[in-house]
Amino acid sequence: MAGVLEGIRVLDFGRHIAGPFVGTMLGDFGAEVIRIEKLTGSEDRFTTPVGKDEAGHVGALFLQMNRNKKGMTLNPRTPEGAEVVKRLVETSDVVIANVPQETLEAMGIDYDSLKAIKPDIIFATASAFGSIGPYAQKVGFDGVAQAMCGNMHLSGPEDTPVKAWTPWVDFGTALSVTTGVLAALLERNKTGKGQKVEGTLLGTSMVFTGSTLIEQAIIEPDRVGSGNRGQTAGPIDSYQTKDGWILVQVVGQPLYERWVRLMGNEDYWLNDPKFADDLKRGENGAEISARMQEWCSQYSTEEAIELLAKARIPTGEILSPRKLLQNEHVNNAPFLQRLDYPGVDKPVPIAEAPVRMHGNPAKIRHRAPQLGEHTDEVLTSLGYSVDDIANLREKRAV
Repeated sequence: MAGVLEGIRVLDFGRHIAGPFVGTMLGDFGAEVIRIEKLTGSEDRFTTPVGKDEAGHVGALFLQMNRNKKGMTLNPRTPEGAEVVKRLVETSDVVIANVPQETLEAMGIDYDSLKAIKPDIIFATASAFGSIGPYAQKVGFDGVAQAMCGNMHLSGPEDTPVKAWTPWVDFGTALSVTTGVLAALLERNKTGKGQKVEGTLLGTSMVFTGSTLIEQAIIEPDRVGSGNRGQTAGPIDSYQTKDGWILVQVVGQPLYERWVRLMGNEDYWLNDPKFADDLKRGENGAEISARMQEWCSQYSTEEAIELLAKARIPTGEILSPRKLLQNEHVNNAPFLQRLDYPGVDKPVPIAEAPVRMHGNPAKIRHRAPQLGEHTDEVLTSLGYSVDDIANLREKRAV
């Protein structure tokens, strides 16, 4: 079955995560995505190396971000490379580029340049702070947004800000931009007009922390970090069992009452005013967590999870990456697809698209490309002859 985006051509000039993952999602749903790299390879090709191919180190980030993409090398700053860009844009529907505005202009892929070539083009971009405001020219990564949005202030203990290991702001921004691209494609179907789709790391992070910002603006609690313990409900925390760790998350009165029945001493936990609602339970979370820890200390991880599951209380084992890859549910449900890649000794576990359409699902059709693997194929599709391609290589345009 053809993907829902079959017939859509996407040029991916992205870097790292916030740009390339837009192309990943569009490719999973059937678009033809051409990842365009520098002649020596883009930075993310070498990030977190897990092998070595002819181009050098093979990066784990590149393997995850660039499945379902064709790969070509291109130097748009040469006259010949600029002509290749022109021909590519003429045949494309979407261009992705999360690089600074001055770099976009130098490469000839800023929105004004693109729409002069193809008026209905959709241009998708992401930056740290957006194109408007005093920080418009500043650069930043995922961690900068995590630092500014309140996340780091609240994630660690009271006196130590902590950044999340996973770059959730980058991925969240990419998913938001993907939604914008899909909406822009629908709009173009109705009006025939393209547009610019812009995402920001700071904006994404503030959406994710939005309820905290609203709470601060209205009641000004001036919260500080409390580690893994929740502050607006309870018990929410990590707890040590006899042989490991689990996380328990209880939110709302029905869940809390089920937890109380499991713990016992219902008169105290249900009738004391300091546990009357979620907010009160968050304020008195240290005491609730102490009781939960006392209970968990009696059991192995497996036993604790089984008892909590019977009570329908949300819980999960705190897994290392090694244990996650060994997890029975992960390996018996469609979360990972293992693909071979040249220069990598073991099959590569690639995470599937995080959304499933049961009628026409996203698919991982092929591995990430090697450096310049499809350059000749793409150029041929644009009308370049074998001699033309040889000339482009000689002039270091591709």
